Amino acid sequence: MMSDIELAFAHPEDRAEASAGAAPRDRISLRDHVVEADIGAFQKERGHKQRLRFNVVVEVRPVTEPLEDDVDRILSYDRITESIAAELAAERLNLLETLAERVAERILAEPAAMRIFIRIEKLDVGPYSLGVEIVRSRAEHPVQKAGDEGMESVHPLVVYLDNATIHAADLSTRLDALLAEGLPLILTVGLPDLPRPVTGHKPTQRRVDLLAMEQNAWTLAARDPRCVVVATRTEIDWAIKRGQSVVWAPSKLVLDAVDGPKGSDPVGLALWLAETMSATALVVHGEVAVPAGSRVPVRRA
Repeated sequence: MMSDIELAFAHPEDRAEASAGAAPRDRISLRDHVVEADIGAFQKERGHKQRLRFNVVVEVRPVTEPLEDDVDRILSYDRITESIAAELAAERLNLLETLAERVAERILAEPAAMRIFIRIEKLDVGPYSLGVEIVRSRAEHPVQKAGDEGMESVHPLVVYLDNATIHAADLSTRLDALLAEGLPLILTVGLPDLPRPVTGHKPTQRRVDLLAMEQNAWTLAARDPRCVVVATRTEIDWAIKRGQSVVWAPSKLVLDAVDGPKGSDPVGLALWLAETMSATALVVHGEVAVPAGSRVPVRRA
């Protein structure tokens, strides 16, 4: 097993392999791709092309149908080199970090791409190479909608409601306050205060728990007509683009996710959804524990 220091200086392919879960994805890679570009923040770098070396690893969705040796059924290596060329041609950049972000975003727009590791190095700055390395996943990219100046990102507000809030007499007033923030609203709920089957088997118990949360989502929907229950990413994206509020039924997204949460803790699921949707924040109602290490700000209501 490689140490953290070894991984820090390892090839992106080694880092991808080391960070793979129990069910690692397929990967395609581009090694030692060298191009010339005018890039850099210093005046002496302007107007002078320098060599950049790209090493890229893209984790892709498993192919679920026969390939039939058809290049159109895979993420082609050409998409990686074309993405690099397109971003270098778009405009002159000062920072390798900006270039890496834009290349990652372009490649992750491909339906098969799920996570990308990019290392970019300058080869002509001295008797050494200088570079940056980033890791980005599809989950970190927000919903896009058409705006006055082209496509713009939409960051919803994800809210976890405990059972006391769901059944509170002032539920509508609380929803009014949340909607007053002017953001698309995704409401999530936990387990209902009702008995549920206990299977003694983790995979089946997880499904029972997820279905129980969905029952609770329908309970919330009965309390206020603005609480429309949705289950798919398409439904959520559609609502977000139109600034509408929804209640999340978690089973489909959680069970279909390649890198989804492993348990069924309701607040952990809400946090995962907030990260997946690139939410502006997770608002938590109730005295419940929130997992540490969130990439999304967490607020207590």
